[in-house]
Amino acid sequence: VQLQASGGGLVQAGGSLRFSCAASGRTSSFYRMGWFRQAPGKEREFVAAITWTTRNTYYGDSVKGRFTISRDNAKTAVYLQMNNLEPEDTAVYYCAAMTRDYYSYASSSSYDYWGQGTQVTVSS
Repeated sequence: VQLQASGGGLVQAGGSLRFSCAASGRTSSFYRMGWFRQAPGKEREFVAAITWTTRNTYYGDSVKGRFTISRDNAKTAVYLQMNNLEPEDTAVYYCAAMTRDYYSYASSSSYDYWGQGTQVTVSS
């Protein structure tokens, strides 16, 4: 399994960005995909997750109402639409995939596969 994230960059506060994470390999084993982020000097933080079959979505408190996670119909990609960005959203963002259905969606240790990080910088 490989996860390839793209879409990071520099944006002003209030702006928007859209991340994509392309999945290849045995994606049929996925139960859920998610996004995490890590700012310098901070722990990795849960951002959003989506259950692969039901499309149920989950969000961290700091991004609710601003970020939207979705997946394509072919179940080969997950997206993160980020609106009304704040300087506090500056971080390296990671996509991840979970294959087991009984683990917490908000815990990074629940995820089996990780994409490379992509930097988001929000200027004030």
